[in-house]
Amino acid sequence: MKRKAYEAALKPLHEELVHLQEWVKKEGLKVCIVFEGRDGAGKGGTIKAITERVSPRVFRVIALPAPSPREQSQMYVQRYLPHLPAAGEVVIFDRSWYNRAGVERVMGFCSDQQALEFLDAVPLVEKAMVKSGIILIKYWLEVSPEEQTRRLRARIEDDRKTWKLSPMDLKSYSRWYDYSRARDEMIAATDSEWAPWYCVRSDDKKRARLNVISHLLAQIPYEHLPREPVKLPRRQKAGHYQESDYPFRFVDERF
Repeated sequence: MKRKAYEAALKPLHEELVHLQEWVKKEGLKVCIVFEGRDGAGKGGTIKAITERVSPRVFRVIALPAPSPREQSQMYVQRYLPHLPAAGEVVIFDRSWYNRAGVERVMGFCSDQQALEFLDAVPLVEKAMVKSGIILIKYWLEVSPEEQTRRLRARIEDDRKTWKLSPMDLKSYSRWYDYSRARDEMIAATDSEWAPWYCVRSDDKKRARLNVISHLLAQIPYEHLPREPVKLPRRQKAGHYQESDYPFRFVDERF
């Protein structure tokens, strides 16, 4: 999709996200959005497209690091619970408790038994979340092996993207079908009536972002709240104020 067409389609969606934001604040909604997918599937870019025109005090992005030794001793989902939304918040998880069913299982950070116990328990945890009033929306971004290869090579070659490439990405890259099996089992076990999975084709990143935002807006009933007309007030007169002669340290104007 061309950039010009993408930006033209994105603008009205951004406007609707602002309307949604105001409705979430007014009604005290609690929205939790989970993004999962293979490395290079476009999760970060999609999340950025959602959040770039809304308030970070309403839309919070959670991307947790590897668990500490203390967190490793906790009940598995425990470290995620403090980040769940309160009234008037939208929380977006850039990877989530589903790490256990994906990377941890495939890379051997947990046993198959631990993964199966997680898959058995997590629908009940999510049901409790939904019963508490949380609107839970789960997205799996799917990328083809050819497109994943292209994107990971770009991370190697482009200095702006090297931070996105971790040693774990390189190790997991070779295990495509292990991830496929883990994905299939995860979705089959946790695609519930109260918290279904929505899959997104993401080879075309721009179309994927537009499709996700459009779908997200359709999942949460909201209204456009009326706005009072806004008029800038008159700026005060200078009076006795005089510009300071202090030698402020301005940034060099190189551009």
